[in-house]
Amino acid sequence: MKYYLWAFTLLLSLMACNNRDVVNESENEDPAANMDVEHKKKVSVIFDTDANNELDDQHALAYLLLNGETFNVRGITVNATPSGGEIQNHYDEALRIMKLCKAEGNIPLYNGANANFTEIENSLDQPDFDGHEAVDFIIEEALNHTDEKLVLIPVGKLTNIALALKKQPSIIDHIRIVWLGSNYPEPGEYNQNSDVPSMNYVLASRAPFEMVTVRYGHPSGTGAVVISQNDINSRMPGKGPKIETPITGRHGGEYATFGDYSISLFEHIHYDDEAKNRALFDLAAVAIVKNPLWAENYQHPCPKYVDGTWIEQPQNERTITIWENFNRAAIIADLFATLDHPVFVTR
Repeated sequence: MKYYLWAFTLLLSLMACNNRDVVNESENEDPAANMDVEHKKKVSVIFDTDANNELDDQHALAYLLLNGETFNVRGITVNATPSGGEIQNHYDEALRIMKLCKAEGNIPLYNGANANFTEIENSLDQPDFDGHEAVDFIIEEALNHTDEKLVLIPVGKLTNIALALKKQPSIIDHIRIVWLGSNYPEPGEYNQNSDVPSMNYVLASRAPFEMVTVRYGHPSGTGAVVISQNDINSRMPGKGPKIETPITGRHGGEYATFGDYSISLFEHIHYDDEAKNRALFDLAAVAIVKNPLWAENYQHPCPKYVDGTWIEQPQNERTITIWENFNRAAIIADLFATLDHPVFVTR
């Protein structure tokens, strides 16, 4: 009996070894195939930003550029909004962040619209219309994405996106728009009000559209994804990769890491509360593309915005995605984790 038990045990061991060899052989059969699978999991994005407006754009852009395991960044485009000055200011600020994240020269940066949608839409047949660099780039990249959708992440006004849709409507089938904007279902909000006609144009199109709500003062919007100046001062020093040639910040000073520049941005911003909290609205928009579980979303018949009021259209067959209830703790934690262990993006 002992002999049979011993023989049976030996047989099971030999079978296990053979199976393990088969698995290992299968795993090592084509390592490149596994790499391709990982590559296909990356999300191709264009980040459209009014970078010089306040300080959330810069944190969102740095977070994006240092999440190379998640994103392929096809390019950065900028537009101008009232608080940030002319288009060159936004270009220069985006370039500062790209330098701090070692993306300059690897990821293209394009000037977009200085004016608003209605001021530009009738000149799209001209080669040098306002915003043509960004608009033409968005169109070209979108049309090149036939196997997967190109994710557009506009975190300012929607001017560049609306102009691209009007100039080349066929990109609708190649893109997914994830916009940081609106207090929906309440009126107002900076990005929205900076160019309402561009938002209405995008809403009226068939383009897949996701609204990452702001909702100032409410816990359900990105306005609740806040961090204090004290936290920045204590946790940001030296965070991120270090560059050899420091940048000159928009408020002066020289900075070799994004973390140190972040401290400067928080030093020169206005606060509405004694705790000196600021919302990182735009960061949340990038974060939920990386991990959709960090917020809740639902499909809703596309409304329209008329004379400062949202008008519901319950019979509208076109639906949009609305994002709300963001996991502030997870998003802020991932920002710090990303800066501690940066992975540079590729195109």
